[in-house]
Amino acid sequence: MSMKHALLLFVILLSACAPQTRDQTPASPSGSMILYSTHTPSATPEGPDGLVVSFETPLPSPTPFTYDVQAGDTLSEIAERFGVSLDALIVANPDISPNSMSIGTTLNIPSGPINPTGASTSTPVPAPVKRIECYPTADKGMWCFVLVHNDTPDMLENLSAQVTLVDESRQEFLSALAFPPLNILPPGRSLPLMVFFPPTISSNAHPRAQILTGIRLLQDDPRYLSASVQNTLVQVDASGRSAQVSGRVRLPEDSISASQIWVAVVAYDEFGRIVGVRRWESKNGETQFEFEVSSLAGSIEKVEFVVEARP
Repeated sequence: MSMKHALLLFVILLSACAPQTRDQTPASPSGSMILYSTHTPSATPEGPDGLVVSFETPLPSPTPFTYDVQAGDTLSEIAERFGVSLDALIVANPDISPNSMSIGTTLNIPSGPINPTGASTSTPVPAPVKRIECYPTADKGMWCFVLVHNDTPDMLENLSAQVTLVDESRQEFLSALAFPPLNILPPGRSLPLMVFFPPTISSNAHPRAQILTGIRLLQDDPRYLSASVQNTLVQVDASGRSAQVSGRVRLPEDSISASQIWVAVVAYDEFGRIVGVRRWESKNGETQFEFEVSSLAGSIEKVEFVVEARP
């Protein structure tokens, strides 16, 4: 299992269990269910308790550049040479094996606006950050969600972001990588990149985000199938803190069968802030889904579905 997938699995598992273990997300009381409705966001929203919203302008996407592996190079030495983390370098090169790099292998180096080698630069990631929300946990950890939108006509793959926490004096004190719940982001859709900061995080911490990686895919990439979510039903409980969602994944009639289907559900409050994320995975070609998504802070007012299917 790659480091990226291990981190993503850790995030998904924590997200699934957090509502039952965190003080700010108590178990939903039993009672009647109500269909959700969408409200127009207020111009002067008041954040729910425990929510830290970044009012900082997110850092711009870096301009990555390339480097050709030389004799004796290792990934850790290359990361140190260019001032990037080893994790970020691995994420930027998902198809490269650290133990079998050949001389002349071209690596993508995530970087700031200064290119120390003068090497040719690649196209910056076309995925603007729409907003950032962070949620302190009872044990002084913190969940952060970076909402990214794909405004291109193509799918984006292998998105990642560097989330940095700064204190009141704007000094950086902690940084980690954030990943989305799916491998792809379809055109015109948004997904959060997620990361959990373990205890102990100051309640005065504020997040900044910078997109590190993202690959624009050609249409009809054979590694993914065309899929859509249909017959969706969302029922929010009376407290507004959890929602039962159901639906069906549909493939085109001439499509081959899917060996893997993922459905990501993102819950928003009335101000458009992310308050919950959950991912469903198909078993044995199953296309019908039903599960619960819970809120980390505030009431659920809107739910969006994004699907990924592989042959």
